[in-house]
Amino acid sequence: MPHTAHARHTHPSRHTRPARHRRLLAAALTTLAAAAATLSGSTPAAAADVNATAADVNAARNAGYESGLSNWTCSAGSGSTVGSPVHGGTGALKATPTTSGNATCSQTVAVQPGSTYRLSAYVQGSYVYLGASGTGTTDVSTWTPSATDWQQLSTSFTTGPTTTSVTVYTHGWYGQPAYLADDFSVLGPDGGGGTDPGPQAPATPGGLTASAVTSSSVALSWNQVPGATGYTVYRDGTKYRTVSGTSATVPDLEPATPYRFQVTATNAAGESARSAEITATTAPAGSGGTPAVPEHAVTGYWQNFNNGATVQKLSDVPGQYDIIAVAFADATTTPGAVTFALDSAGLGGYTVDQFKADIKAKQAAGTSVILSVGGEKGTVSVNDAASAANFATSLYALMQQYGFDGVDIDLENGLDPTYMSQALHSLSQKAGGRLVLTMAPQTLDMQSTSGGYFQTALNVKDILTVVNMQYYNSGSMLGCDGKVYSQGTVDFLTALACIQLEGGLAPSQVGLGLPASPRGAGSGYVAPSVINAALDCLARGTSCGSFQPPRTYPGIRGAMTWSTNWDAASGNAWSNAVAPHVHGLP
Repeated sequence: MPHTAHARHTHPSRHTRPARHRRLLAAALTTLAAAAATLSGSTPAAAADVNATAADVNAARNAGYESGLSNWTCSAGSGSTVGSPVHGGTGALKATPTTSGNATCSQTVAVQPGSTYRLSAYVQGSYVYLGASGTGTTDVSTWTPSATDWQQLSTSFTTGPTTTSVTVYTHGWYGQPAYLADDFSVLGPDGGGGTDPGPQAPATPGGLTASAVTSSSVALSWNQVPGATGYTVYRDGTKYRTVSGTSATVPDLEPATPYRFQVTATNAAGESARSAEITATTAPAGSGGTPAVPEHAVTGYWQNFNNGATVQKLSDVPGQYDIIAVAFADATTTPGAVTFALDSAGLGGYTVDQFKADIKAKQAAGTSVILSVGGEKGTVSVNDAASAANFATSLYALMQQYGFDGVDIDLENGLDPTYMSQALHSLSQKAGGRLVLTMAPQTLDMQSTSGGYFQTALNVKDILTVVNMQYYNSGSMLGCDGKVYSQGTVDFLTALACIQLEGGLAPSQVGLGLPASPRGAGSGYVAPSVINAALDCLARGTSCGSFQPPRTYPGIRGAMTWSTNWDAASGNAWSNAVAPHVHGLP
């Protein structure tokens, strides 16, 4: 496995522009601030004190940008919609000023003459403006010099005696970065132009599954619901907890006990119906079980051979690793069956007894130790019922012999999704809820749900811990937006992970696999800071490159590296930088 506003400003020259820009900006801000101070209700606090009457409606259409830019016009093509970050729903406006344009996005709304309207919107960015023109009385605007998170801008206006339409708008400032806007409101009497339908409760979540079942806990995951802002987990018919992501671990359970689980989706409009119920039975007391894999986990491959990387005993692997995958199991002459032999000589006399004791010690410290099948040269073939049975039987025997917590599937020569799925479900039944199951496909294997690897991952979603795709030894690949991204960039990591996240896997089942050092793979090494930026982009919607995921995935599992040995050879620089970041994810 070689783990791989409205006036246009012109400027005499770019050299003189900064000073003039500052003068123009200061003058405009002073004028706007003075105007705002004289307008009744032109501040957020003032607007907040005015309550809507029963007859009031929101005259803005597509007020949350859920239908793209429908009903909106942005100057010079400056605007677009994004899926993240959003204040509510699934869309928000993103508009980018230029040196000669302020990225005005506007809509003409129907109003009643001689009426008062409360205008508001949530914004992010530097020098973001909200206003109304053509009111027939005094046009209004308000602004914020800096909104690092969603900030509500509010003002109010009164229409003239013959005014039946008003233009409302947002804009940024010349040469400033892009701004965001969402959840626009023009609240007042119905002018006859209609309004958006009221907010709707989200749909019922689907795909609820249980995995990583131990004697005292059950890990749950389910599918994302558009428009949901949170999810509520129910245990045995009673509300257990509310979470923001699409996964949750339920702890403090009794051994060998069946538990019933359901989940609902929630937003400001209410709560969905409960999902279909599933039952998960905890493992028996004293059966060992597996250390519960953390919500955010770091996986490292440990080399059972010497290839120039630092030779390690398992006890040498830093405790920052949550899953250690022992590489590799070997094929036998029996189709589908595998075996494992410790390379004691190559590892400086490391004995089997020491190895087994180190596995127990790691498990006692909360680390899962699993056996990886495959690698660059692995030729294990599971392509019929007999080989599937042999695979499950032989692997379970090795779990019992050495104390492994589960298996990693790293077959780089293809696999049959039907029979590999059968084998893994059989192994899970034998392990009695003890199985930690990971996969390490190449990028090409996860480009489409029709591929064998992706099909297998979806087939075993009910028992799957994490897919740590190898983002290296790859070359350029398509992202989930259909664009090509180059290996070794934040965009490569986020746009390819998006395929899995939007293709059916739970965020808790997706990890980023990267080499621990340039020597650990032929190509694709990136600095730990790039990995951390990609994780922040996926989990928080920050630190993204040009690719912006359609939503955030706070439950994303974490990261993997090839290998702990190459990490050690670089002074554990990879785990020292990536592991704390993974463990600090939301």
